[in-house]
Amino acid sequence: MALETSWLDLCFMEKILRKSENDDSIQVIDIVSKPATNKGDNYTSDIIRITAEYSRDSKIKEKKSIIIKLSPVHGIRQKIVTQAGFFHTEMSMMSDTLDKMNKLLGPKHRLSAKILYAQNENPTLLVIEDLASLGFRMADRFSGLDLDHSLLAFRGLARFHAASVVLCEKNPKQKEMYSKGMFCNQHSPEMKSFFIKNTKALADEIANWSEAKKYSEKVAKLSDHMYQIGIDAQKLCDDEFNVITHGDCSVINMLFKYDNNGKPTDQIFVDFQMCIYASAALDLIYLLNSSISFDVIEHKTDILLNEYLHTLSMTMKQLNCKTQPPTMEELKVSIKRKANYGMMTSFNILPFFLCCKSDATDLDEILCSGTYTNPGLKNEIFKEILIKRLPLYDEWGLLDLYSDHI
Repeated sequence: MALETSWLDLCFMEKILRKSENDDSIQVIDIVSKPATNKGDNYTSDIIRITAEYSRDSKIKEKKSIIIKLSPVHGIRQKIVTQAGFFHTEMSMMSDTLDKMNKLLGPKHRLSAKILYAQNENPTLLVIEDLASLGFRMADRFSGLDLDHSLLAFRGLARFHAASVVLCEKNPKQKEMYSKGMFCNQHSPEMKSFFIKNTKALADEIANWSEAKKYSEKVAKLSDHMYQIGIDAQKLCDDEFNVITHGDCSVINMLFKYDNNGKPTDQIFVDFQMCIYASAALDLIYLLNSSISFDVIEHKTDILLNEYLHTLSMTMKQLNCKTQPPTMEELKVSIKRKANYGMMTSFNILPFFLCCKSDATDLDEILCSGTYTNPGLKNEIFKEILIKRLPLYDEWGLLDLYSDHI
């Protein structure tokens, strides 16, 4: 369904630019809009890139690119996003919490784009600076992040977590602002249904894989409990190292800057709809299971965790944090304790990231069709990864987690 954008005119852009540039002399001459992401890059919002041509004091002509992020206005996506309050969470993060976290860290280690404008209804939207104009772009999500990209991501995540701990020490109310995340009993039934249907479809797919078909029945039995795994993992435990997590920390929600040789030199986060105050381990597990190349996970996970802890400890110390960072042993215990969250990520999130752009579908198409279809489940890279991971999940007892309930 085509986006309804009759409200997006010269007057709207003029209002945005005058406010963000703090200059009432700005007059918008022309605007050009186009989708800012490919199908399959974003499931809970519609994103438009606007290039505006404008003048100041009726003489100097300038051009500026900005991003408009819109809440869905039709279908199941609209119901899921509205009931979950995803846009409210992101508005709160970008206009308040992240603004304070960025000030703590300084411009060198900025975590996010600047928010230029937020609108609560008709339509619900966020206007954000365009990070592409600053040289940031998405990494290749199909090959998984290599070590250079992964190190930048884990350092960025460590600073994100450290700044959130300091902010929560200064203002404990920040913790209460983020209590829903991706998994919550208050979310719409369609959200839970998505995880159930996807896991059942995965079990059917595994039945066709000669190397792994013996796990198909166990995965099928897990499907009704998959959403509960997420809810249980996000429950607050006082003995964990708790932070404001990104909540959807993955290759599609971070951008990188590169030098002339193609080496990544900087990283920044986008999309803060799923943030929740919970165990820091959740972001680490999600990132490892959704976005890091298999070679790096297999051989270099300890390097990444060491880098995370080093950056976390150093940043917390620099920011005069009273809370103690976790030890490596404590961090690994948390990761092991929540290993089923990694399994949930592999089963339900990873296939979407590995879905070819030509096959990509949106949530309405996936959930409204008579039979659930997710083309990513048939992706060869996904199959290769799962064939390696399923025996591990079985060995760890994760595939039998709910066998007593059956």
